[in-house]
Amino acid sequence: MSQGVGVAGLYVRDQDEALEFYVEKLGFRVHTDARNGDYRWLTVQHPDQPSFQLGLFAPQPPTIDAATAQTMREVVAKGAMPPLVLVVDDCRAAYENMRKRGVEFTQEPVERYGAVDASFRDPSGNGWKMIEARQG
Repeated sequence: MSQGVGVAGLYVRDQDEALEFYVEKLGFRVHTDARNGDYRWLTVQHPDQPSFQLGLFAPQPPTIDAATAQTMREVVAKGAMPPLVLVVDDCRAAYENMRKRGVEFTQEPVERYGAVDASFRDPSGNGWKMIEARQG
C-alpha cells in the first residue's frame, strides 16, 4: 500500500491571477482546472515534481462560510500564512530569471546555514522561501 500527500492547497485572492503567476512567472503547469457551479478545483504542478500538485483555491462557500472566507482573504493578504518552500539548483540564477519574469522578491539571495535562500510573495500574499539545494 502506498500513501503520501498528493495535493497541498493554498488560498488565493483570484484564481486566474494566481494561475498566471504560477504558470507564467514560476514555470508551473496546469494539472487540473475543473468547475462545479461557482466552485473551481485548480491545481498546478512543477514540471520536475509531477507526483505533487499545488492547489490554488479561493476561500469561499461551500468549503467555508462567507464571513470566514473574507477573514481568510485578509489573513493571506497580510502574509500571515506559513511560507512554502521552493527548492532550486542555483538560487541566484533562479532569482535573476524569476525577477526578469516579474516576480517581486522580499529578500534577495543570502548565504546562510550552508545554503543560499531568497524570499518572494505571490499576488495573494502567500510567502515563499526559495532555497538552493545542498550539494552532496
